[in-house]
Amino acid sequence: MNTLLKYLGALLVLCGVVCLAIYYFAVPTNTLLWLSLVLELVGILAYIFINKTVE
Repeated sequence: MNTLLKYLGALLVLCGVVCLAIYYFAVPTNTLLWLSLVLELVGILAYIFINKTVE
């Protein structure tokens, strides 16, 4: 379980990048921009805090 938890932040950042790709190629709405911003910020913070506590 800890190995999956270590990659949670990276997965959230990857989901943010996918939202940006969808915005660029398919549906240009501000909702996707805000969603990608939130996912990337939460992903970066989760990556930092989870890796400090798991190790």
